[in-house]
Amino acid sequence: MLINADLHVHSCFSMATSKDMVIDNMAPKAKEKGLKLVGTGDAFHPKWLDIIEESTEYKGDGIYSNDDIDFILTTEVEGKHKIHHLIIMPDIETARELSDKLVSKNKWSDGRPRSPLNGAELLEMVKEYDCMIGPAHAFTPWTGMYKTYDSIYDCYGKKPDFVELGLSADTDMADTVKELQDFVFLTNSDAHSPWPHRLGREFNQIELDDISYSSLQKAFKNKSIEANYGLLPNLGKYHMTACTKCHKLINPDIARDNKMKCSCGGKIKKGVDFRISEIADWDKPHHPKHRPPYIHLMPLAEMISMVYDKGVTTKTVQSKWQALIDEFGPEIDVLINTPLEKIEKVDSLMPEAISAFRNKTLHVSPGGGGKYGEISWGEDILKREEEPEPVTLDNFS
Repeated sequence: MLINADLHVHSCFSMATSKDMVIDNMAPKAKEKGLKLVGTGDAFHPKWLDIIEESTEYKGDGIYSNDDIDFILTTEVEGKHKIHHLIIMPDIETARELSDKLVSKNKWSDGRPRSPLNGAELLEMVKEYDCMIGPAHAFTPWTGMYKTYDSIYDCYGKKPDFVELGLSADTDMADTVKELQDFVFLTNSDAHSPWPHRLGREFNQIELDDISYSSLQKAFKNKSIEANYGLLPNLGKYHMTACTKCHKLINPDIARDNKMKCSCGGKIKKGVDFRISEIADWDKPHHPKHRPPYIHLMPLAEMISMVYDKGVTTKTVQSKWQALIDEFGPEIDVLINTPLEKIEKVDSLMPEAISAFRNKTLHVSPGGGGKYGEISWGEDILKREEEPEPVTLDNFS
């Protein structure tokens, strides 16, 4: 069976996360996005585990269900060097045992526990419980594994189960790194809220024997990922090297010469694009035979926000998003499959934008330094071209 899975999200117990990130809200929103399997996130937090048990029906073999959406136990752990690791677990009992075993001062205060253990130590600990582990958003400059290590094996000592690419990278970028040829790539949302432009903004299409922990484990071993769906990487907020204060994009060589200090006084963060170029073995991607297609997405709510010039969480945008979902089904179908003439009957302004997305003619101003990239189309592109160029590569001062 072919299912859509988003395996990295956070609960209401994580820092800077919506109080609405509870199972009863996540399940219906996941269904509207076209997901079937969702990671619980934060499964080392004792109170969150209680809520999971109260809000779901256990179906066996690691699967907890609510409103026809299946959940699997996942957590993100911040280890040594502030590197984030994604862990997938077979059941709540295992999650509780590992939570008790993990030394962490913030376990009760934050859904993402901080641990002094390095990647190899975390891998050894969770493998005793038949868990799966890999780097979360592997290339990001603050907490990605490659911001500290030049090799994944230097971090883990042996091969982990997967590599999560993160919002600022895609398969073409990661497959320039030779050591990753034999890895399964995951694309997950890392959602901090159930809003439709967050939950399921990236997901994996996976071939499973059935929906179970053991089947997911088998799929990773057999590399049965059929497709990765994710953002255009330049929409990611760490795609380019940029200042974290003014968000000006800076040439990496200039940034290095200026000791990663911007002329505004802010700190410059190395972008995923440049970091991958530093560790790449090839100029162009070498896709192994098992690598599935990477299908670029753009959150429908953000496209509606662009067209109507309203905030993405406003009633206007959310009601128009809901109308399209109610009429045509999951968001992925609206974006890719629904005929434009049918969309026009529900929303007369959206067909042109969706057509531009399908034809790859949307304009993207790349993100960096903690700011997401921005999309525009039609007249908005012409306005951008008339404005002073905001990206400076040679006039640093």
